[in-house]
Amino acid sequence: MTTGHLIRLPSLSQFVLVVAVLVSVGLVSTAADEPPSKRLLIRCDDVGMSHTVNTAVRELIATGVPFSTSVMIACPWHLEAVEILKANPQIGVGIHLTLNSEWEHYRWGPVLGAAKVPSLVDSGGHFFASEAEFSAADVDLDEVEMELRAQIERALAAGLRVDYLDYHMLTAVSTPELRAIVEGLAEEYGLGLSRYFGEASVSIWAAQPDDKLTTLLKHVRNVQPGLNLLVIHLGMETPEMSAMVDTNNESDPYRVAIHRQAELDAITSPAFRQAIEDAGIELITYRDIVSEMGLEQMSPPDDLTSYDSTFDEGEED
Repeated sequence: MTTGHLIRLPSLSQFVLVVAVLVSVGLVSTAADEPPSKRLLIRCDDVGMSHTVNTAVRELIATGVPFSTSVMIACPWHLEAVEILKANPQIGVGIHLTLNSEWEHYRWGPVLGAAKVPSLVDSGGHFFASEAEFSAADVDLDEVEMELRAQIERALAAGLRVDYLDYHMLTAVSTPELRAIVEGLAEEYGLGLSRYFGEASVSIWAAQPDDKLTTLLKHVRNVQPGLNLLVIHLGMETPEMSAMVDTNNESDPYRVAIHRQAELDAITSPAFRQAIEDAGIELITYRDIVSEMGLEQMSPPDDLTSYDSTFDEGEED
């Protein structure tokens, strides 16, 4: 009668030790070693500002590109924007917290009305035209919180599924005190905050109209592994938008429609879609990010006063 040899298996602790050694010398990789995927959020600002902006958003939706859109609830055309977004639940929705009204002949004021928040308005009862004017005014922070809360409540009452907050002209986060108000409201309502998930962020607004597509494609090529944010401002060359004069853009106040049409043309171009595919970029929305990461992963960024010129930290324009 022959007896077999017993094979003695390593203990769990021995197995873990062997794997750890192999990892340390690079013979075994771990998930942590894998580079993060390239993920891009497209955030379309100022939706609800005008009928033309809303029409441009419809065109972007028709392309099937995943994106998020920030609604200006204080503006007259927000009702049309709500209708569009409720019919397209795949779009991420944010509230573009508004404390400014920057156009020469097209103005708006607080959701609460000027009488309830008098420190937030000019002599005509409209929001101040610039962040500088807002800062120079004797603004009551309690009134700021009341108005921003009213904008959130209006969006929710309209039936929007809101995912995040962001900030028109960055005024609502232009001081530590204002940022604290916005952060508190986000926590209270269980909403995300744009640029609080570690997003590298760029905008193409500063590019000349003829350079919008080139600039956009350059940004796509420079997207880094991790989470990236592209901010766009859509519109069309319609009589409505062509009549709008930007009082905050002294160097080019009369070509708003041309700039915004160029951004729409760039983001809906076959060249953009091809560049995204070639770079292996995943397009996602803020709804995806909030669902995947959770609100507890948010962290205040060091700087919210501007956007970067490129996703590539080693490159300068």
